[in-house]
Amino acid sequence: MRALRWHGVEDIRCDNVPDPELQKDDDVIVKITATAICGSDLHFYNGLAPAMKEGDIVGHEFMGEIVDTGSAISHVKKGDRVVIPFTISCGHCFFCERELYSLCDESNPNADQAAETMGHSPAGLFGYTHMLGGFPGGQAEYVRVPYGDVGPLKIESDLTDEQVLFLSDIYPTGYMGADNADIEPGDTVAIWGCGPVGLFAIQSAWMMGAGRVIAIDCVPERLALAEEKAKAEVINFEKQDVYETLQEMTKGLGPDRCIDAVGAEAHGTDQAAKEKKMLEEGEMTDRPHVINEIAKCCRKGGNISLPGVYFGNAELPIGTLMNKAFTIRGGQTHMQHYMKPLLERIEKGDIDPSFIITHRGTLEDGPNFYKTFRDKADDCIKCVMTP
Repeated sequence: MRALRWHGVEDIRCDNVPDPELQKDDDVIVKITATAICGSDLHFYNGLAPAMKEGDIVGHEFMGEIVDTGSAISHVKKGDRVVIPFTISCGHCFFCERELYSLCDESNPNADQAAETMGHSPAGLFGYTHMLGGFPGGQAEYVRVPYGDVGPLKIESDLTDEQVLFLSDIYPTGYMGADNADIEPGDTVAIWGCGPVGLFAIQSAWMMGAGRVIAIDCVPERLALAEEKAKAEVINFEKQDVYETLQEMTKGLGPDRCIDAVGAEAHGTDQAAKEKKMLEEGEMTDRPHVINEIAKCCRKGGNISLPGVYFGNAELPIGTLMNKAFTIRGGQTHMQHYMKPLLERIEKGDIDPSFIITHRGTLEDGPNFYKTFRDKADDCIKCVMTP
């Protein structure tokens, strides 16, 4: 089959590789019908994600048709059309039983590596670092899905692939980012980052009753989508001072809820090279610029949500965070908790997630799509590939 593989920094290739096979009796094999590049994929593209290995099949936003099942599978069958969550969850451990699916205790075979850094391991992820399992990803023609009765979400309506594909990650991630902010009716919500997750966080904030949503970015096409499609007020941080502008907009109070949809800030600048060097040397790797700015801007007693992806350590304004009495929540998305309810939102017409797609192609277009997406060239917001 054809698959996109990581061969080093800024080196993604479309290669011929063996087809995946069932390895356990609760595996399924999925023929991919749509797959996308996520902003967090840029972290390994730029060399900022630890424990990648040359030849890794990448990608964690994908969906398709089940073509083979293990003997223990009972909830799905061959021919089912499914969206696959980017997190891998066993469904029965301490955390899965509490619907904390991204903290699954069983799915990461390299849990010891993650525990060295974090103390405990989160769930395994598709198409990402070996610290999180090294599972082959879904930017391919086929993929093996472990725990096949737990992850796949059946699509039984006539919704298009493009309408439901983002249930695999970024729509639930944006929604959980808003959910973790504990938005109350009438709240002013500020969201840093107008990439796909930020755009979905904006729309989710409206669904939760926000009275006002303010989006912060510098990329014109992203700001335009945030303003025109997601109906947010916008701040271009290259043209306006974010703190002063938010002070003016909130009469000196600050936003009630603040969401960091930026994370480790993957990009192609000299700073990325510096971060890569620090990563290789085992030093601090993450720039907490957004968190620092949020701490300054958020109103006292407000809530801060961190859906953006970080890897290492960072210098945080701990005194500000403590003295302003913030509540802070983060985490990878507990996918199975959100996927079905958000599918129902799409089916009802509350949202059509496909509005963010700007580039469409095949796996052969993947290497160029990575560069275009990273460079924010050609007004690129989201790339979708059809194997």
